[in-house]
Amino acid sequence: MSSIALWGTVIAGIVVLTPLADRIRVPLPVLLTLFGIALPLLPGTPHLSIDPDLVLPVVLPPLLFAATQRSTAREFSAQARPILLTAVGLTIASAALVAVVAHAAGVPWAVAWVLGAIVAPPDPVAATAVARRLRLPGRVVTVLEGEGMFNDATALVMYHVAVAAVVAGSVTAGEVGLDLALALVVGVAVGLALGWLGHVVLGRLRVPAAETTVTLALPFVAYVLAEELHGSGVLAVLSLGLLLRNVSHTSVSSGGWLLGRSVWEYADYLITGVVFVLIGFELTSVLDGSPVGAATLPLALGVVALLVVLRFVWMFPAVWLLERGLAARAVRQGVPADVAGVGAFTRRETTVISWAGMRGVVSVASALALPHLVGSGDEFPHRDTVVFVGLMVVLMTLVLQGLTLAPVVRRLGVGSTVDEVAEIARLREEATRAALESVLARDDVPAPVREAVALQYEGYLTAQRALSQARSAGDDVEGRYGELVDALLRDATEVERGVVVRARNEGLASPHVADEVLADVEARAVRDLD
Repeated sequence: MSSIALWGTVIAGIVVLTPLADRIRVPLPVLLTLFGIALPLLPGTPHLSIDPDLVLPVVLPPLLFAATQRSTAREFSAQARPILLTAVGLTIASAALVAVVAHAAGVPWAVAWVLGAIVAPPDPVAATAVARRLRLPGRVVTVLEGEGMFNDATALVMYHVAVAAVVAGSVTAGEVGLDLALALVVGVAVGLALGWLGHVVLGRLRVPAAETTVTLALPFVAYVLAEELHGSGVLAVLSLGLLLRNVSHTSVSSGGWLLGRSVWEYADYLITGVVFVLIGFELTSVLDGSPVGAATLPLALGVVALLVVLRFVWMFPAVWLLERGLAARAVRQGVPADVAGVGAFTRRETTVISWAGMRGVVSVASALALPHLVGSGDEFPHRDTVVFVGLMVVLMTLVLQGLTLAPVVRRLGVGSTVDEVAEIARLREEATRAALESVLARDDVPAPVREAVALQYEGYLTAQRALSQARSAGDDVEGRYGELVDALLRDATEVERGVVVRARNEGLASPHVADEVLADVEARAVRDLD
């Protein structure tokens, strides 16, 4: 099998497994990892690898930026304390304890810290996929996503310092402190500066393809520039993404926002899928190249057990301390306890967050990015052991926790009472009504113009209200009005498509005209059905 055929097989596997994961209710990362283990076992399959120097700069910027576009700074600030307790405190504690265990198993301290930094950060991809499917409370999803982003920054700063210590041969406490300070200050400064620059540039382009090109380039520029200046590329991308998420929507055109959203969703999907498939290939490569020692598998099992237990041991006291602090603040401020956030996380929700500790993309990428040689020209010490243990931790947590998270959530009965469909309908109506009122209040335009625009908004508002009422009626014999509404809308959409495509194929309309109409048809289908 050629390399091109292998990459084609990998992409085909990702495509096929995506709907299968939804059908059998298994997180996609789990299936992709198992696929990556099985594929190298086929006869004639070549090794699939990426240059270690390119792994982090290529993989992390798009994934981190895409993650920032799913949340807002306000959501993170509302859950800042639990996010910091996990993303910073738990990540450092995990890395430190793993380093102690690895050193006890014969790994030098600096290399042990490298391993600790690799396996410390959980990945929110599998957890949030389950969380959204089972409609977990929004605060739980926010904590998991916030932890997933900011623990990457914490872990990767430790990772870079530890790798530098191994490559250089030694490092002083002062050098470590300077590296950490530079990583924080320079990383955030670069991200905010490029975010402001991007906001200005996007406001002047107004061309969807050009706008999307800018948003695609900025995360890579931020990461590379911050790393060149000895800052944290991860913090630069996170700062850039959160700033643009909050200020750039008014800068880009409607077409640019829609195109950019689609491009980032696709990039996130494809890169994440490839990285999980690479786990199996790299495990096979490590085992084939130099079989691991007898103590390596027990070390991997011990690290997994430590990380699972530590997360529970950390989370429950942390939530208790958080509750005590919020209760004290409520007393000082004279506000009700529930307003101050006391009782926000129940024991069941804390259990779910504790169990959602699957490792993933960042652990894989940082393991694959380990250099093969140190500064003296010798091989990176215990590299195969570190890579094997790191990837085994990802594999075992994905299989153990990824496959059981959904049953745990169902068993505990943790769920959100918020009806997202109703929320979407409410906010959509609120926005449409506000636009209609602003149009009707415009006395500076001719009446026919005002009435024409107002009629469009009135028609849309009336249609959305009617669809919402029809979906919620549900008093028919089979109780599925919502399904019938969607089915009828799909049938009507197919009729529209048929008319337009037939006109294009028969030469009754030019391709450009037909595509413009199809764009409108598909946009309404996405809005009303997807």
